[in-house]
This record gives sequence, structure tokens and C-alpha cells, in this order.
Amino acid sequence: MNSEKKFDLFDPDELYWRTRIFDSLSYPSVVISPDKQLVGANKKFYDTYKLTRDEIIGKMCFHTFLYKDTPCNSEDCPISKVIKNKASHSHTIKHQYKWEERFFSPIFDDNGEVAYVISSIRDITRTKSLENQLIGVKEFISRVMYSSASAIVAADRQGNIELMNSVAKELFGDYNGGEGKIKHTEQLYPPGKAKEIMKMLRDEKIGGKGKLIIPRTLIVNARGEEIEVEMSAAIIYDDTGQESATMAIYNDLKDKIKVEKQLKYTQQQLAQSEKMASLGQLAAGVAHEINNPLTGVLFYASLLMERDDLDPGAKEDLSYIVEDANRCKNIVKSLLVYSRSTDSNKNIVQINEIVNQSLKLIRDQKKFRNTKIIKYLGDEMMLINADTNKLNQVIINLVINAADAMAGSGKIALNTYKDKLHKKVFLEIKDTGEGIPRENLSKIFDPFFTTKEVGKSTGLGLSIVYGIIEEHGGRISVKQTGAKGTTFIIEFPMYVPREEGPFLCTPAL
Repeated sequence: MNSEKKFDLFDPDELYWRTRIFDSLSYPSVVISPDKQLVGANKKFYDTYKLTRDEIIGKMCFHTFLYKDTPCNSEDCPISKVIKNKASHSHTIKHQYKWEERFFSPIFDDNGEVAYVISSIRDITRTKSLENQLIGVKEFISRVMYSSASAIVAADRQGNIELMNSVAKELFGDYNGGEGKIKHTEQLYPPGKAKEIMKMLRDEKIGGKGKLIIPRTLIVNARGEEIEVEMSAAIIYDDTGQESATMAIYNDLKDKIKVEKQLKYTQQQLAQSEKMASLGQLAAGVAHEINNPLTGVLFYASLLMERDDLDPGAKEDLSYIVEDANRCKNIVKSLLVYSRSTDSNKNIVQINEIVNQSLKLIRDQKKFRNTKIIKYLGDEMMLINADTNKLNQVIINLVINAADAMAGSGKIALNTYKDKLHKKVFLEIKDTGEGIPRENLSKIFDPFFTTKEVGKSTGLGLSIVYGIIEEHGGRISVKQTGAKGTTFIIEFPMYVPREEGPFLCTPAL
């Protein structure tokens, strides 16, 4: 008896049940010999491709099976690979409008050699179509995200960041496909904020389930800096309604906040200007009505003081009348600043000269005995068109106020510089006092507003300063105030000489 029975796929004893199993396969299948001839096919193959047995058996696989007129390259041939490696192999092929996936598996003989190769064919045209559609959708979504002017961040269910568009990378900083410092959504917010946002997202009473819009909130970038943003967030659900991811869109409010501050400042300036204009009309009328009787009081009081027969006590009383009348005269003169009816003598001057001159004019040296005045005057030429006397009044007033704020002990710094681009000249006066209370900031330039004791101040100092600066086309404001002191900043238009051509030509007569 021969123990080494030769393997034969078509042995009559086994043919029946092998054929039944072969025909029961749900995919079209063929059997290929090592010399690459088709030696069999199942019923599904014949029905699918509308072929007969005579059209299949004995034909070369590359002609009937792979839609080619020439043999495959031996290195690329899937059948050769199965025979060589004795392992299954898959191969995808497109024929006309159809996509097919071919699975090649070895059929071994009793010696473990590949006797035949069975190949099953699966039509994946629909799958390929859906796959291409999905790729197209992904590419479209990717283009939308990366062309967005807003920062977009997407994270998985555990909060691990999966995607950041270029705007988000710029906003948050150190992120490079999960390789940077920022890897989790909790790193995008102040401590505890991420959990709070997720809680609100899951609350149907706040914007609807899985949706959230926050007009203003804080985020944290890779450098630990807090940034105010507008944010909209959403939970992404799968087909079963389970949370699968989250996404958020951020808009940096830096520019918006800057515009809001500028608008608020402009409104305050407008309100102050209207207030000063109204006061100017009032001041002009008051000055006109008071000056005449005030002149009479001074004239007759001075005449009486010249009499030799006047009682010494009466003479002293008259001196008080003259002193107070002169004080009233100075107040009226100050009020005329608002009406702009006073004479103005403007010249082109260097602002540093005005600062130095003003400091020399301060007569009350006792007030500055324990005060150190420091000058940080720019080296560049900083010309302005100004009335020197009036600006002296401005600087002296601000320096004296600074000394009063420090109770006569501290440092006062005067700083000058310019902005060439915007043609502005700046003067800053900084003290080391206790600062201005927030509730008083909007009133410090109002006429007659003062925090000093009654009789020690008319409350006109800063309002007169405001009027003079406005008359020069400038602006004054509080740059900074707090427990470490206050800084006033004054902005003047820079004087720029007109450029003239090298020659002035006169037409010939």
C-alpha cells in the first residue's frame, strides 16, 4: 500500500462534498494552479460574471481573472507571493467602474506544498465610493477649519487634544500635534474651568444639551498668560447618542476690548469737553458781571488805605478786603481759561525747556524739602506749538498736586518722549503717593471738585489744567493709579516743520 497518496483536488471520492462546499461560498471564487491556469470556479462566480465552464477552465488567470493580456510581473503577482510565502495575500483591483478585493489563500498537499491557490472576489465598489466621499468630506472640513479666522480645537472623550487649526496654535502657543506642552483641554483654561464648562455643556437649561456660548471667558496659553476670549463649544455624539468628542471655537477679544476702551475714553472726553464748553459760557458771563464791581471794590478800598487819618484797625481790615478782592480777581482770571477769551502767546518750543523752566518757578520749596524730583527727559528734539506761561502753570500745578498726594515725602518723576509714527509728544508726571480712589477718577477734572479741606483749595486746579491742554490740542489722562502712586500722561501734537522745495521759482514777466 502506497502511504504517500498524491494530493488531487478532483479525486472522485472527495469531489462531491468539496464541490458542495465550494459552491456554498458567498463570494465568487476560483481555483488556480501553480502554473496560473484556472482549474475551477464556484457557482457564484459563474452567475456573477455570466461565464460558462468552457470559458474558464484552462484559461490563464491574468487574462480572464485579472483583465490583462500579459502575465503579471513575478514579484507583484499575488499568486506567486502565496506560493512563495505559503501564506494568504489580498489584492485590490479596479476594472472599469468596479472595485474588487481579491483574497488569495493556499491549498496545501499532503507534503505541505502549495498545490493550488483559491481566490475569492469581493465587490467593494460601494465601500470605495463611501470611502472617497468620506475622504472628500474630511478634506472639506479640514479646509474649512484651517481657513477659519477663529481658533478651533477638537478633543477626544477623555479631553486629549486631537486637532488645532493654525489660529488656535497661534492663540494658545506651544502645540505641535500633541508633542508640545499643551496636550489636554484642562491646560487651556484656569484651574477648574474645563470641568465647569463640561458641566454647563451637559446642562440642557444652558443653551441646549451639548451646546454652549460664553460671550466672555478666560483661557490660558502655553506661557501661562490669561487671555479674554469669546467662546462657543459643543459635544459631538456618535450614532448611539454617546459622547465621542468635544470641540470649541475661540475669538480673541483683545481688539474688541481695545476698541471698547477707546470708545469709553472718547465718550468721557466728549462729556468732559461738553461740560467745559458749558462752563466756558458761564465763566465768560460771570467774569463780565463780576469784574466791574470787583474793580470798584479794589479801587475804593485802595483809596481809603491811603488816608492818613484812618484808624489802624480799619486800615488792617481794608488790607483784608484788598487781599480777598485780589483773590477773587485771580479766580475770575482762572475761569476765563474755560471761555478761551484770555490771550494766548504760542511759540514753537522744546518741551524739555518748558519742564526745566517750570521746576525753577516753583517757589514753595518747603513743600519739596523731603521730595526728590527726578527728570527722565528724552534726548531727541521734541517741538510743540505752545504758550510757555500756560504750560508752566500746568506742570507746576501737577507737581504741587503730586507733592500733596505724598504728604511732602516721596519721589516725583517727569518723563518726556515722542512717537514719531503718530507725531505725538508725551509728558508723564509720576508720584509715589497713595493713588486716586476709583470712585474719584471720573471727577478729578470737574471744576470745583476737591478732596482737600474747605478753604485749602478751590477745586479749579486740574480743571484749569484740562482746559489749557485742550486749548493746545492735546489730551491729559490718568495713565495709572494705585497704592504705589499715580501717573498723569499729557499728549501734545508734535510740531513738524513744512518741507519746502530746493528752489522757489517766479514766473518770468
